[in-house]
Formats: sequence, structure tokens, C-alpha cells
Amino acid sequence: MMLWLFLILPVIISVTSRSIDIHDKLTPKTVSDRLIELVTQGAFRGVTYYRLAALTDTIGPRLCGNESLTQAVDWVRHAMIGEGLENVHVEPVQIPHWVRGAERAHLIQPRIAKLSMLGLGNSVGTGPNGIQAPVLVVRSFDELDIRCEEARNKIVVFNPQCDWVAQPVGCYGPIVAYRAGGASRAAKCEAVASLSRSAASHSIDSPHTGMMNYDPAYPKIPAASLSVEHADMLERFQQRNQSMEIFLYMEAHTLPDVVGYNLVAEIEGSTLPNETVLVSGHLDSWDVGQGAMDDGGGAMISWTVLSLLHSLNIRAKRTIRCVLWSCEEFGGIGADQYFTAHENEVPTMSIVMESDMGVFHPRGLEFTGSNKSQQIIQTLSVQLQSINATQILPGGGGTDIDPWVERGVPGASLLNDNANYFAYHHSNGDTVNVFNSTDIDLAAAVWAVYAYSIADLDNLLPR
Repeated sequence: MMLWLFLILPVIISVTSRSIDIHDKLTPKTVSDRLIELVTQGAFRGVTYYRLAALTDTIGPRLCGNESLTQAVDWVRHAMIGEGLENVHVEPVQIPHWVRGAERAHLIQPRIAKLSMLGLGNSVGTGPNGIQAPVLVVRSFDELDIRCEEARNKIVVFNPQCDWVAQPVGCYGPIVAYRAGGASRAAKCEAVASLSRSAASHSIDSPHTGMMNYDPAYPKIPAASLSVEHADMLERFQQRNQSMEIFLYMEAHTLPDVVGYNLVAEIEGSTLPNETVLVSGHLDSWDVGQGAMDDGGGAMISWTVLSLLHSLNIRAKRTIRCVLWSCEEFGGIGADQYFTAHENEVPTMSIVMESDMGVFHPRGLEFTGSNKSQQIIQTLSVQLQSINATQILPGGGGTDIDPWVERGVPGASLLNDNANYFAYHHSNGDTVNVFNSTDIDLAAAVWAVYAYSIADLDNLLPR
């Protein structure tokens, strides 16, 4: 074990292993009050933020397939064991190993300037000599189809437009379509590289990375994202009929798959231990920023659920399981393999919960399930009146829990004030500084109250 792990773990364990005496018989309402009090005013106040900062500062970003992700799994696993959580173990998964390498982009014409770019996950590189080529800017795939002949031997820049103020979540999918599929559409027109406008609601010349995929019908060409400012600048050059050339250099490449790990810990149920409530977040992140928002915060509040119950020495009827996923950013690879290995648990899984949209000030829960389940969740929400987090909205889900939801298991995600989420998402701005300790404590309280209350129901949530 590395020296830094020895140095940091005693601090975490000393905070998280305090035992709090309570009566054996508590009503769910009393338990909820105690959970909220413990994490917002008691011994666990600030602990979740502390854990997140320690993880992200000490290890930093945790790209799928990278050694830093394994270090993060080991870091959390040893801390969980040290505080006395149950059934702490890892489950191996096969994950891809994409390497960014050195990269840069420069505008050559009409002036010399560095362009703010980030290579996209799964992209190929340019080769050692880089690529220098004229530029064609388009706003849509339809426009590219019309101008396909012009794209030949050029670098295609996709600059789709969307009103992020009016529809911050609604803009993400349409913009990401160009990040994900732009390279193959450009290659179809015999372009030499693809650059796409960052999927960002706000930007201070900050590029945002993310996953892309190749259509096997077309050649693989390098793909990267540009900052919003530079994508718009290139379009203005084109509108003025100014000649443009870009030099692009990327060392990106994919190595053979490696072994990664999903990390699991539990609080076993008192009377129905074979039935489960699952709370989760993903430990992997992109290799920029610190991966604090996406998704260190979600992973940490899921861990805190178990820590709170362990500290209070109480058990719900059902087992509450925390799973910290591996390789969500490359398409939920670790979670898909987990589902395959645990598919037999579909009938006994009461709910799957994943926090992957930030842990800002919480307002309640997003929930997907039957009408009867929705009514039950609405009834449970009153336990969060003291922290004003009682809203229930449709839409609970996430990449890692979708396989369960598709099989009929109810799903939930944290509803929080994350209007600026896409300003930091997949960028160097994703650091622990986007959060504050009070909001994270409140988010952990919401997560813990729902996990315990659902696990302590007389019956599984109705399908």
C-alpha cells in the first residue's frame, strides 16, 4: 500500500467509525430524523465533502483503464474495511484502455493561434506528423450531406447551436450527437479529421471531452472537441470567406483491455437479507479536472449511506448495497458486466439508485417506476420536510442502472440544483470547488433516508 494511503486512511477511519448508541426499536421516521441530524449536524457533518476532496486531490482524475482508477478503488476499499462495513469486496470486469497522449491544435490561417481542444475518448491519433488541412464548418449533419464534396481532404468542424438557457438538459443530447458520431459522418465525405463544438452550457474557452464511436463502414479519423469560443470563431472566419487551415496533432490510441473493478459494500438486512436496495455512483472519470462532480460526489454520498447506518448501528429489513461502478464514461461497461453477473437478483431488487448529475443543493428524487411505487415514494418524501427536499419528479435513471430499470426494477436519481452542471461537465473545471460541504451533506441525507426507508418497507416496491 502506498505511503499516502497510510497517511490519509487513519483520518477517514477516525471520523467514520464512531459508534452512536440508540434504542434497538426505532420507527422509520425516527431513523430518518437521526440520519439527517447525524450527517448535517452531528459526527458526520462535512465527512462526505472531506472524503471527496481527499480522493480527488490525492488521486485526481480516474480514466477507465488507467492505474489511477485502480488506486481509487483500493483507497475507498481500505477505508470501508477500516470503518467496519460488511462484505466489502471488488468484482473484476474487463474494461478498455484508451490513452490520450500529447495533443494540440493550432490555427495556421488566417492567423497563427493555439486552439483549445481535447481529444475524444476512443479516437485514433493523427500519426507522428500530425494533420494540416483546410477547414469546413457545418452546423448539422444535414448541412454536411449537402456540402459533402467540399469536405473531402478537409477538417470538418461541427458547430451545432442550441439555447442552453431555455433548455439546459435538452441541449446536451443533440450537441453530443456530433461529438459521438461526427467523425464517421465526416469520414463518409472523405474528411481527414473531425472537430466538434463542446457540449457546454457556459464556457471560458474550456473544451469538454467525452466518448465518441466509429461506424465500421467508414475509415477511422481523429476526433476532438473545440471550445465554444473557438468553434464560433471558425464559423465567423468561414462566413467572411476567409481561408482557414488547422494543424492537429493527437497521440491518442487504444491498448488491449485490462482488468478493472466494481467496488461493493453492504449493510445486511435484518429480516430480508436476500432482498436489496442498491445505491451507487461511478468512480471512474475523464482524465481532465478531478472527476469530483462526474461522479466523485455521487460515489461518496452512496458510501456515506452505509457509513451512517453503520455508525447508528441500525439495519433495515433489506440489505442496502453500495456499488461504485467502473468505466461508466465509456458506456457503463462495468455496470453492464455487473448486471450480467447479478441478473438473477432482478426479482429481489427493490430499487436501484444512481447519483450521477452532481450533488448540489438537493430538492428530492427523480423516480422511474409504477404508479403504486410512485405513490409509496411520495409518501416517504415527507420524511425530508425538515430539509425541504420532498419533490418527486419522473426520470430516475442512469447509464449504470438502466439495465435494471429496463427489466422493470424501479430506479431513482438525485434531484438537485445543478443548473451549471454542463458548464463543468467533462472539462478541466470539474473539481471539488464546484461543490460546498453543506449541500453535499444534505444530498447524502436525502440519499440515506430514501435508501433506508425503501429497504425497511414491508414489501418490495411494486413493479
